Amino acid sequence: MSLTDPQFKSLFARKSLQKLLTEAGDESGGLKRALSATALVALGIGGIIGAGIFVLTGQAAAKYAGPAIVFSFVLSGLASAFSGLCYAEFASAIPIAGSAYTYGYATLGELVAWIIGWDLILEYAFGAATVAVGWAGNLISLLQDHGIFIPPALLAAPGTGVVNFHDKLPGFEALQNRWTELPKIQEHLVNAGFLKLQNGQLDLSSLAANHIEYHSTFLNFPALVGILLVTAILVIGIKESANFNTVVVFLKVALVLVFIALSINYLAQHNWVPMTENWKQFIPPNTGEFGHFGWSGILTGAGVVFFAYIGFDAVSTAAQEAKNPQRDMPIGILGSLAICTVLYILVSGLLTAVVPYTQLNTATPLADGIDLMGVAWGSLLVKVGSVLGLGSVMLVLLLGQSRVLYSMAHDGLLPAWAGKIHERFRTPYVSTIIVGVIVAVISATCPIEDLDAMVSIGTLLAFIIVDAGVWVLRKQQPDLKRAFTTPLVPLVPILGIVTAAAMMYGLPLKTWIRLVAWLIVGLFIYFGYSRHHSKVQKDLAATA
Repeated sequence: MSLTDPQFKSLFARKSLQKLLTEAGDESGGLKRALSATALVALGIGGIIGAGIFVLTGQAAAKYAGPAIVFSFVLSGLASAFSGLCYAEFASAIPIAGSAYTYGYATLGELVAWIIGWDLILEYAFGAATVAVGWAGNLISLLQDHGIFIPPALLAAPGTGVVNFHDKLPGFEALQNRWTELPKIQEHLVNAGFLKLQNGQLDLSSLAANHIEYHSTFLNFPALVGILLVTAILVIGIKESANFNTVVVFLKVALVLVFIALSINYLAQHNWVPMTENWKQFIPPNTGEFGHFGWSGILTGAGVVFFAYIGFDAVSTAAQEAKNPQRDMPIGILGSLAICTVLYILVSGLLTAVVPYTQLNTATPLADGIDLMGVAWGSLLVKVGSVLGLGSVMLVLLLGQSRVLYSMAHDGLLPAWAGKIHERFRTPYVSTIIVGVIVAVISATCPIEDLDAMVSIGTLLAFIIVDAGVWVLRKQQPDLKRAFTTPLVPLVPILGIVTAAAMMYGLPLKTWIRLVAWLIVGLFIYFGYSRHHSKVQKDLAATA
């Protein structure tokens, strides 16, 4: 097949802007326009402020960047700003569900649109599952604080292993009479002599000798339940989902501000000595392996915490449900991005100033920080806020997932059931339920470290497509009415592409392998089913 062959050209057939704009204005039997600018900003904040602050900040600092995780967030925020400007132009010009998938279809053609749509399915599914695991960790910690214990077999992904300290062991006093995942404290137990190695393997019998109870886990039951509850809220309706999210957003922004205030007060009371000590090596030296501290660690950290920024991408998937999308979508995307970037930088800096970065590889880093400050009520507040806050992130991500599926089904690239709308609730209930069940199973069976990097690479790929699409659309349709225009085109799109590609480069090889495998599966589906059912392809055949 040559480049000039009609069959090859048809792979890059574009969906006409006129058809997209007609669909955007048609509400009969479709999605309901119920979201204001405030609701869209809240939707973005609801998606952005979540696992990035409550879970990944500590883990990325502990494993990749140290206190320089601040620079990782600056780099991620910069890349998000470039892409956010491009998203805002697209969302105001083509106010229809589908996000990067729809934008790619209008500018770069069907095959590219399919690739990015398939990629978004991965991004949102793994994103919601990642957040569910973090949500479950915070819920379990909160319940154990009040003497409520879930059976140990139901606390984490299969085979993870959890331990319970029945005696006060030096250095582990805070973990007495509560279940803790073994991988998160394994190194400290070995160093303290409470867990021994035999021929390079863990000798679990040495735990019992120190009165430490051990159980192997079967599934993460709280994560499973959390996803199913959020799925039920999404099926009921977009307005109800948005109202729930807005209330939670106000609570968790207040919570983040409380953490910032407590951290500054703690550091001031101690004459900023903890900051001086903990920031002595602001950029820890590289261990000799790419991505493990040093400048490469900052780059890898940026790629990992980039997961935190997918919330504003989810805002664009709700364009077809905005009351005045031309005005409100740019406000929702850029407003939420600006607010959250500032909060991320402040929190990551203060967290590593209060707690040594080597101690932050936990599911509850903010709560651990407040525990170290000795503020009992603060720890309770953080854990309650984390549970509510991560719940709203799950809602936003599952919302985005179902809207992408709706758009792809509407174009014929997926079966019609994926786009079926509930007569009463006006939501894509079938795809929402199916996605919810699949994500619930993933979150119950996969550890968080296998999920977060997959989300980041999927998000970065989507950003590259959108950045390129804005540039292409300026060339193709210079007279298209745009309520918001990206400044300095093509410079801003090029900078967005370069920064996103750099962070993709910094991600682990296994993440790339999984992404390629996922895309290969997607291509089989496209050539086996989607290409033959595509409405655009049928229109081309009819015209020919």
